Amino acid sequence: MRDFAKEIEQRKQAGLYRTRRLISGPQQPTLTADGRSLLSFCSNDYLGLASHGENMRALEQALPEVGLGGAASHLVCGHHEAHHRLEQRLAAFTRRSSALFFSTGYMANMGVISALAGRGDTVFSDRLNHASIIDGCILSRARVRRYAHGDVAALEAILSETSGHKLVVTDGVFSMDGDIAPLTELARVCKAHDALLVVDDAHGIGVLGPQGRGSVLEAGLSQDDVPVLIGTLGKGVGTSGAFVAGSEVLIDYLVQKARTYIYTTAMPPSLAAATCASLDVIEKSDERRAHLDALIQRFRAGAQELGYELMPSRTPIQPIMIGDNWTALALSRALEDEGLLVTAIRPPTVPDGEARLRVTLSAAHTEADVDRLLQALAKSRSILSDAVARESVL
Repeated sequence: MRDFAKEIEQRKQAGLYRTRRLISGPQQPTLTADGRSLLSFCSNDYLGLASHGENMRALEQALPEVGLGGAASHLVCGHHEAHHRLEQRLAAFTRRSSALFFSTGYMANMGVISALAGRGDTVFSDRLNHASIIDGCILSRARVRRYAHGDVAALEAILSETSGHKLVVTDGVFSMDGDIAPLTELARVCKAHDALLVVDDAHGIGVLGPQGRGSVLEAGLSQDDVPVLIGTLGKGVGTSGAFVAGSEVLIDYLVQKARTYIYTTAMPPSLAAATCASLDVIEKSDERRAHLDALIQRFRAGAQELGYELMPSRTPIQPIMIGDNWTALALSRALEDEGLLVTAIRPPTVPDGEARLRVTLSAAHTEADVDRLLQALAKSRSILSDAVARESVL
């Protein structure tokens, strides 16, 4: 039998061992983690809607009417009218013809990519795409060609030399760097080379674009430009699940072919009702997004003044580049000693040598919260200085 214990020990020695925290109470900036109150800067609840009163009331009101569980797959007897209303609402929200409700973003990417490409086809994937996209590409059994992050010229070169059915897949907002894909150029290149463009806007929905409609609409792109749009609902939307939106023919095809949709129990219909309520809140949340943007600028200015290396991101994802696994862990622990929860992200989630603290901001944070984080980063600056000194000696 494979020596699992040995592999675990190797991960510990390399600074790659992972543990789970036990969270008590609702998701909000101040969390109870392992019994301790901590100010969190690592949640994807970008608009602070995971504990929003209107959304929770919508869930509570729906429960007596629709019950708790989904009970069956959508193609048996699990497709509730609440799911149907949400799909119509998502299509309207994203300015598309139709939408399909999935249980998770991971399942959406796995199901959509493997349904739209297969043996003999070619999938082109950005090198920094999320693991769910990577796994969807593998599951498709198509040939996979990865292009340098955001490098449209490199993509165009390999598209031009490839025949047959072609699929280009990219994150809209990259989850570990926080930057936005060059969507306008990607759409142009895909049209020029007859490739189907798929955008996973998991971290853009709710935050970017007019009324929070996402990075694709922020770029002024239509369903014709980006035929396949995937999004998750457990981040900026604050509930749970995911969706794909596009033409009616696309959605009908996925109902027939997407195995992660066909062969799983439907999500609780009450969650669909709560998500409709959350989309209503998002459309009215320009002030909330403006506050979030102000917090992002406040953090970036303060962190750069302290000498920290940030990624070129204007989204709520604000990584602090560290490099070494152990240094990233040490800085994360130092912040926790100050009552702050900021997670150290290490390989394989990010490339070797690019460990970082992934700071994420929420509209539920206050300016005082950001200032508290900056003060703790100032106090912990010596950890990076010591690491740099060690590097120079070596």
